[in-house]
Amino acid sequence: MSPALAGAELVRTPVQLYRYLLRCCKLLPTAAMQKHYQHAIRQSYNSHADEDDAERIQMIIQRAISDADWILNKVTFFGTSENTSSHCLHFF
Repeated sequence: MSPALAGAELVRTPVQLYRYLLRCCKLLPTAAMQKHYQHAIRQSYNSHADEDDAERIQMIIQRAISDADWILNKVTFFGTSENTSSHCLHFF
């Protein structure tokens, strides 16, 4: 499965991940979904701001990109779904 948005392979830092995920939000079909995920991304970013373990940070980045791909593929292939919000907990 390819990344939802070009540039995922270039994400190396938490700030790059944050910006990548916010760009992914622009691909969501409704403004409500976009706002929901933007808020979840900000909350997750802030809650992990003190993370200093490089290995853990890379694991979080990989998981967040994978989760973003899953959400965007679900919305693309199955239409909008109210049940996608549980997946946003793994963005960071």
